[in-house]
Amino acid sequence: MSTASGTAGNTIASTQDSPEQDAVPSGSVREEYENLADLVRKYRFAYYQEDEPLVSDAEFDTLFRRLEEIEALHPELVSNDSPTQEVGGEVSAAFAAVEHLQRMYSLEDVFSLEELEAWITKAEASVAKIGNGAGQPAWLTELKIDGLAVSLLYRDGKLVRAATRGDGTTGEDITHNVLTIKEIPQELTGTGFPPEMEVRGEVFIPSKAFAEFNEALIEAGKAPLANPRNAAAGSLRQKDPAETAKRPLKMFVHGIGAREGLETRSQSETYAVMQQWGLPVSPYFEVLGSLQEILAFIKRYGDKRHSLMHEIDGIVVKVDDLATQRALGYTTRVPRWAVAYKYPPEEVHTKLLDIAVNVGRTGRVTPFGVMEPVKVAGSTVGMATLHNQDVVKAKGVKIGDIVVLRKAGDVIPEIVGPVLALRDQQDPPVRDFVMPTECPSCGTPLAPGKEGDVDIRCPNARSCPAQLRERVFHLAGRGAFDIEALGWEAAIALTQPAEPEVPPLTTEAALFDITPEDLANVRIRREKRSKGVATGEFELVPYFYSKGTAKSPSKPTATTVKLFQELEKAKAQPLWRLLVALSIRHVGPRASRALAQAFGTMDAIRNASEEDLAHVDGVGPTIAAALKEWFAEDWHLEIIDHWAAAGVRMEDERDESTPRTLEGLTIVVTGSLPNFSRDEAKEAILVRGGKAAGSVSKNTSYVVAGENAGTKLDKAEQLGVPVLDEDGFRELLANGPAAAADAADAGEAAASQTKQEAE
Repeated sequence: MSTASGTAGNTIASTQDSPEQDAVPSGSVREEYENLADLVRKYRFAYYQEDEPLVSDAEFDTLFRRLEEIEALHPELVSNDSPTQEVGGEVSAAFAAVEHLQRMYSLEDVFSLEELEAWITKAEASVAKIGNGAGQPAWLTELKIDGLAVSLLYRDGKLVRAATRGDGTTGEDITHNVLTIKEIPQELTGTGFPPEMEVRGEVFIPSKAFAEFNEALIEAGKAPLANPRNAAAGSLRQKDPAETAKRPLKMFVHGIGAREGLETRSQSETYAVMQQWGLPVSPYFEVLGSLQEILAFIKRYGDKRHSLMHEIDGIVVKVDDLATQRALGYTTRVPRWAVAYKYPPEEVHTKLLDIAVNVGRTGRVTPFGVMEPVKVAGSTVGMATLHNQDVVKAKGVKIGDIVVLRKAGDVIPEIVGPVLALRDQQDPPVRDFVMPTECPSCGTPLAPGKEGDVDIRCPNARSCPAQLRERVFHLAGRGAFDIEALGWEAAIALTQPAEPEVPPLTTEAALFDITPEDLANVRIRREKRSKGVATGEFELVPYFYSKGTAKSPSKPTATTVKLFQELEKAKAQPLWRLLVALSIRHVGPRASRALAQAFGTMDAIRNASEEDLAHVDGVGPTIAAALKEWFAEDWHLEIIDHWAAAGVRMEDERDESTPRTLEGLTIVVTGSLPNFSRDEAKEAILVRGGKAAGSVSKNTSYVVAGENAGTKLDKAEQLGVPVLDEDGFRELLANGPAAAADAADAGEAAASQTKQEAE
């Protein structure tokens, strides 16, 4: 289930605290246990009955494990109504209660690979004790869908009832709502199904559909749904089935409860039979023979979990043999033959301390949340974008709210929305965000964007210190001039130092004119630290030069020396990188490459008509208009002229001898190639007349797959796109598609072998 952080007022100790060793529970232990049990009940009710979690999954799991820990040390505290003895939630009064023919259980969770290994070892030992030739078990391993557990009752092949899991014994009758889900057959196909059968599965909203649904809500001025799981649960609890039908719900089945006369021998065989009857079975499962194979499965899907059809929060491992399942049996809450490994949490709750604004390199003013730092998806997060004031309003967040924070893999942290049930409990009270009317950096009155643009911008593009800082940081990026020594703090020191009053750079036009002497007196404000700990006191320190003493004069640091070396190298970068460095709105690496390939020189691009620019493949009218608008500003032309005078290359050398072997071909490069960087591979494609694309589609001519190719290779295999390894890529570059046919066969075989080894 989903959970919350300590910001929700929880003071219960975590599972990492040392458990008490008293033979008889002390008063403090008993009090902690009772408080903890009440909290778990409260959070469980909010999650299952109200579809409005008060805490994140991660914190609920921590609380639940602490409860189990205390009960293991003091079993005399355990009562029949302990949350550890119950499966899930109660039945809502809004729906009729129905009893399952066979109880629906929860799953035991483990949160580390070490815990999983211990569980597997224990289960294998239990299987060995069973005897009767059970032997080493095979493990059906599948994805743990983040959805809502549902039971479907079929009689003579016809769907007669659908119910939520509820408390495992009694669920809610949601038949009319489930009938709106197209993937769930109202009548089974084929023959051989039992006269009466309970099918268990998970209802979910696909990730892409969920994102589109939320975008539509925001555009309509409504608050987005918190996550796919709560959205699915809320959809199935709509009183009007017509409302449920509007939600993009799907279902995958993963088991059978009560059944008469079904004689399958294994879980995997049962899946095959259910699929023949027209029931939707997940494609994401495998029967594995060892812990090592299970660990490889966990890693593989952990790496690509965000490219799957639906959200997952873990991997389920089950004994495949049904007779062994029956022999192992159940505890009061979970089966002894199945376990769920949970991935590290990607969604947590934390407090929104403030909403501030940032001014970007094109003047766009973007609100962002300042939060109590919290660990999510392996990193500590204290800030997250809120995009624009319309998004803040649509999400319904207020300063002081407890909010749901999501960070999926390497994706930028996102504030999903507020935990409304906790809003009235906040002290001080929450308050609305008010968008500033003046630029926080330069004081210029903010202005709305062009028609159809929801963003508010600072129009003082030339002189706004914040915009200059962002442009300088951007031009040093890997996709532009690639100046590693010019990072975020260095960009601040050049454009917004504490001293001197006039910074070394008041325009990026002077970037290649600065000297080491210009930086000798630059000071920045930095917090003092004592033994690595921040003191809260600040001092002015030199940034580009060492502090210096009477015996050792101040001199440029090694990073400063490297900065000037890299500035010199940047002058020779190809034309497309120069275009990216100029911060022209809408002009990224793809359009820049296309422009450089089509025109060859800065002068040619500068003097081209809007029509000629728009006709370049990968440019179009929007980018063409942005280019003409940018070149119409005199101070923009000053940047180009200053850089040219400083020796920055303004044209590409064209090798007319390079054959146009890739004319009309679209090629995707994925993974790591031993002898090509990603940019070098794209350059090789473009100079031969090909198109270097970023995603695989039916229009892709070839996919070049290196090591760790990932989902793009999977997509190529699904669409039947020819796959090349590096040798095949070289053959294609040299001699065109006719010569690459044999190489494609070899590349597909090599990619398949690499994939099997990785798995």
